Amino acid sequence: MPGNTFGQAFRVTTAGESHGPANVVIIDGCPPGLPLSEEDIIPDLERRRPGQSKIVTQRKEPDAPEILSGVFEGETTGTPIAIIVRNEDQRSRDYTNIKDVYRPGHADYTFDAKFGRRDYRGGGRSSARETVARVAAGAVAKKLLAQGFGGEVLGYVTQVGDIEATIPPAVTLDQVETLPDGEPNIVRCPDPAAAARMVTLIEKMRKDQDSIGGVAEIVARNVPAGLGDPVFDKLKADLGKALFSLPAVLGVEYGAGFAVATARGSENNDAFETDADGTIVTRSNRHGGMLGGISSGMPIVLRAAVKPTSSLPRSQDTVTSSGDATTIRTTGRHDPCLLPRFIPMGEAMVALVLADHWLRWRAIRD
Repeated sequence: MPGNTFGQAFRVTTAGESHGPANVVIIDGCPPGLPLSEEDIIPDLERRRPGQSKIVTQRKEPDAPEILSGVFEGETTGTPIAIIVRNEDQRSRDYTNIKDVYRPGHADYTFDAKFGRRDYRGGGRSSARETVARVAAGAVAKKLLAQGFGGEVLGYVTQVGDIEATIPPAVTLDQVETLPDGEPNIVRCPDPAAAARMVTLIEKMRKDQDSIGGVAEIVARNVPAGLGDPVFDKLKADLGKALFSLPAVLGVEYGAGFAVATARGSENNDAFETDADGTIVTRSNRHGGMLGGISSGMPIVLRAAVKPTSSLPRSQDTVTSSGDATTIRTTGRHDPCLLPRFIPMGEAMVALVLADHWLRWRAIRD
């Protein structure tokens, strides 16, 4: 069956397409008694929302969530939570002339290969528009983590094109969202100097009718030791699947990542010690907060490589669904760089995995 459900103890099922009437998520397994309202969900949807700045797609969606079930008198009831976010600014006419043409970099051909048919309007189910439902569910998971153990999940942009940021220690949400002068940090990079260069590069890409990729880092703090399983359900495996399930992600690493390929064991191992409270910690965190597929109590640090937007207004070679050679020029409204809006998507998927594994850990330890 198509994989539209994610998680075990904290399960989310999404439905909806880019140009359909709405996107919906059903969350099953959220414990009763969690204070929850639409106001808890709106901030992350605002961070994901199209049209939020000059460097993202100019599609205008209010992305107003509506909780349909699972909440009574301001608290979760333990029954399934249904959240709907309606689409209001679709322009399906922008895709009519390319409905039989395969867009390079998109899932048009592979959708036809799997299903024998597809919704060509804006990418249908494979569009990043689908992630609005995941971000809504992620906001619920974030609140559960915060109440359950003081958990926090925060993402930020570390690289756009060849511009790499210098990331300060213990990045805060304010550093990600706001520049030192109080202006919005529209690229969501906590290095203000690099952020300015990134914005300039993204604007150049738009003028050149092109796009650019980059790297996002997602950090989860205050995660207790013991989450995850030692074999197939390793925490790192589920986090990797979660991030790879997002559109445009072509690479995921955690901790030291691919740098371990050239490291010696004596250089790579993190020495254990105890902190001032007597808690066992490691002196460094090259293991990225996970050992043997189980959380160590250190911050979980992941990075995702995000490809350039595939939809380009410049001419590209391709074929039709009949195999005839042609060219395509994609109209419509598209992000010249996906990274600024990717951040809340990545945070949501990490939060969903942690909520799921925390509930599973609690079930065997309580």
